[in-house]
Order: sequence, then structure tokens, then C-alpha cells
Amino acid sequence: MKERENFGSRLGFILVSAGCAIGIGNVWKFPYVAGANGGGIFVLFYLLFLIIMGVPVMTMELAVGRASRRSAVGGFKKLEPKGSKWHIYGWFCTAGCALLMMYYTTVSGWMMAYAWKFASGQFAGISDDAIADVFGNMLANPVEMGIFMAVTVIAGFLVCSFGVQGGVEKITKYMMLGLLVLILLLAGHSFTLSGAGKGISFFLMPSIENVKNVGIMNVIVAAMNQAFFTLSLGIGAIEIFGSYMGDSHSLAGEAIRISILDTFVAVISGFIIFPACFSYNVSPDQGPSLIFITLPKVFNHMAAGRLWGFLFFIFMTFASFSTVTAVFENLIATAIDNLGWSRKKSVAVNLVFILAASIPCVLGYNVWSGLQLIKGGNVLDSEDFIVSNILLPAGSMIFALFCVSRLGWGFENFLKEANTGNGVKISPALKNYFKFVLPVLILIILIRGLV
Repeated sequence: MKERENFGSRLGFILVSAGCAIGIGNVWKFPYVAGANGGGIFVLFYLLFLIIMGVPVMTMELAVGRASRRSAVGGFKKLEPKGSKWHIYGWFCTAGCALLMMYYTTVSGWMMAYAWKFASGQFAGISDDAIADVFGNMLANPVEMGIFMAVTVIAGFLVCSFGVQGGVEKITKYMMLGLLVLILLLAGHSFTLSGAGKGISFFLMPSIENVKNVGIMNVIVAAMNQAFFTLSLGIGAIEIFGSYMGDSHSLAGEAIRISILDTFVAVISGFIIFPACFSYNVSPDQGPSLIFITLPKVFNHMAAGRLWGFLFFIFMTFASFSTVTAVFENLIATAIDNLGWSRKKSVAVNLVFILAASIPCVLGYNVWSGLQLIKGGNVLDSEDFIVSNILLPAGSMIFALFCVSRLGWGFENFLKEANTGNGVKISPALKNYFKFVLPVLILIILIRGLV
């Protein structure tokens, strides 16, 4: 088999892996969920679960990737005991990545579309009611949505066509560094607004009143969910980057660095959103509509709002596109590893497939708007339910069991791989935690998601 390409630098690996984890949910979901669940109290629980759940599962994915030098299917196949069938789940990882991209490319296209709308002045001088209509009109227009979805897909595969170092790493490094500059610039501007103090207080100050209203157990479970899902674990999206790693650094240390960068973006996003909302008396608890309706209203009332709106949606485009290219690389590598395709052929076939498979999500808001699927949801909601509520937690459970069970790779083998290199080591004393407690915590998330 052809020798596997490695990352050109450690910084490249960390930024690409963090780019995979950092996405749209970091920007609107984390701040909203934190504010609704007691602010600082939620954040403390979130950090706890990030350490005791997120980092261990990410370390496991990276270990399977680095030890096998393969994507998920080949990774399980190479490390599993002879005659066992763990590698079958690798195909579910591939299906999960494909399903994720079938709707994520549409949402990423929304971000690009809004950056263009601000840049071209389409929001200038229109009323608040008209701003809400902009989003509705975009959803009702399959041609507009289809164009921006297609641009996202073609651009993503174009980046991947240049390989890991020359494409994914090179572009994502610049994009992530640009993202970090933009997010600090936007947060710095929000700090100058009149409602900055109130917004930050709502976001981070512990609110016993909110905790009482929500219930401490609901706060804990919400923090557990957010810490788990924010890292995109369970479908091999992180595993693939372990296969491109060198052996000079321990995996737990790298997982911690990726998690810190992911959390940094989530927290700074709160510093952007809440001061703006409190300064212009708009509700910050509206979930996805916060991005496409509430914040454009805020930008429209700001001095130089056209510029700030454009920069915000460029930041959102970077955040979503970094995930797109990372998951595309997983799909490409799976075909290269298991079907023996060249990178060129894998890029071409996957590009055509994802373009076609993303069309139902686009049509689900207009031509097929009457279609109700899982729990009465539209195409996007149903695809997201399968990925977020089933494949991510179930997949993480499989990675965890594979790495600790004697019927799988085994804890000693996992520990040896995870602790290879300089950096934070995993203690053998944690074996029982990894074996008995971690799977139970993941099971709680799986059951709650299904119920």
C-alpha cells in the first residue's frame, strides 16, 4: 500500500482537527444553551464533561487512526482481533460523514449567502420585518440555495484534491488563523457596545434562579450533551486525522489542545452575540434564527453594520467550511484506502455523490416542504437527528468499547498508542473509568437523544 501522507506540521494537525470540531453549533448553540442553563454554572459543568468525556473519546479516535494509518474501516480491520467484525462499524462512520454533509453543505451555503448579502448591501436600509423575510425568501428559493450549496461542495473537494499537506492543511491553517483574528475583532467590537456588561453577565455569571427554573439535573445533562457533541466524535471525522499524525506527541495532550481551541471559539462567540443582543434589546434565546434573523437586525442598527455583518458571516463561513473540508477528506480517504482509488478518482466520485445527495435538503424547504419525516421534521431535521442523536453517541460508544475491551483492540494496546510521544499521558489507573463509567455516560446521551 502507498505510504500514508502526514501533516506537514503539528500546528497544521491541531488547526485542521480543531477546524473539524469547530462548526456552526459552537457559535449559536453554546452561548444560547449556556445562557438558558445558569450561565457560569453550566460552563463549569461543560468544562468538566469536556475533560472526562470529550477528551477521552477524541483520544480513542486519534489512537485508532494513528496506530492503523487507515481511515475508520481499515483502522478497525487492522487493529481488531482476527475473525471479529468491528470494522463493519467503519462503514457506518462513512455513512455518517456522508449524511452529515448532505445537510451541512446547505447550512454552510447559507453562511456564504449571507456574507454576500451583507457585502452587496442587500440589508442596507430595510426594516426589521423585511430582514426576517430575507431568510424566508432564501429558503423558498431552491435555485439560490442550490447555487451556494454547490459552491460549498465544489470548493471543499477542490481543496481536498491537492492532498493533505498541499490542500486540507494549507488552506485550513490560513482559514482557521483568519477565523481566530475575525472572532477576536468581532468580540472586541462587541465589548464597546452599551449592553456589553449585561450581555457578558447573562452569559457567564452563575444564575441560581435559572438553575432552579431549569433543574440542576437538566443543567448537568445539557452540559454533558454540549461537551460531547461539540467535538464531532463518533463517525471517524477525527480518526482520519490521527492516521496522518506523527509519533512525537502523546494523543491526550493533542486532544486537550483541540478541545481548548474548540471551547475558546464557543466562549468568544458568546462575547460577540450577547453584548450585541443586550445593546439592541433583542432576545438572545432563539437558536438558529438568532444567526439569520436576530443578528442581521442588530447589525443593521449598528454603525458600520454592513461591515460587521459581512465580517461575522465570513467568520461563520470559515467555521462551517473547515468542517466541510475535514469531513470530505474522510470520505475521500475511505475510498482510497478500501477501494484502491486514486485521490483524483475519489474526489470526482465523492463530489458528484455529495452534490446529488445534498439536493433533497435544499428542496426540503420549498418544493418538498410538505414532506414530514422523523418526528415530523423536514429533510434537514431528520438527517440531523440520525447523525446527532444516533450515530455520534452510538459511534463513540463503539470506539470506547473497541479501545477498552479484550474483544476489541484492548486497553493496553490503546494506552501504549495514546501515550507514545511527549506530552500528557493517560494513567493505567483510569482503566476502570474508561471501561465502566465512560460507556455509561455515553449511553445516557444516546438514550436521552432517542427519547
